[in-house]
Amino acid sequence: MTFSGPELAYLGTQRLGRLATVQSDGSPQVSPVGFSYNQELDTIDIGGFNMSRSQKFRNVVRDGRVAFVVDDVVSTEPWRVRCLEIRGVAEAVPDEGNPEPGHDRSIIRIRPQRIISFGIDQTDQEPHLMTPHNRNVA
Repeated sequence: MTFSGPELAYLGTQRLGRLATVQSDGSPQVSPVGFSYNQELDTIDIGGFNMSRSQKFRNVVRDGRVAFVVDDVVSTEPWRVRCLEIRGVAEAVPDEGNPEPGHDRSIIRIRPQRIISFGIDQTDQEPHLMTPHNRNVA
């Protein structure tokens, strides 16, 4: 399994993340996206309105390098944040059916290669003493 139990639990509570893709000129594009964890494939799947017509989908078709971030602010007194960054390779999976306009079921599927988590499994730790957990995954 790529993700730890606390990371999977955290992903299950969140609905929105930010996907960074590489544009044709090499510059980054960041988009807010909905996502789900695909337990069968151990991937992050990103879908959305007219996905196959989006710039992010075209970017992934051309260059599959991506970064995906899910984060939130748990508290401001004391300041406490949680963050999960997933770097990896994405694949543009087209909808093979005949989608109606706006109901395109194409997805971007992320296969993690590096995971950086912060504040997810250190819920009792003093905020300024928390450390990120960085690891490469197969």
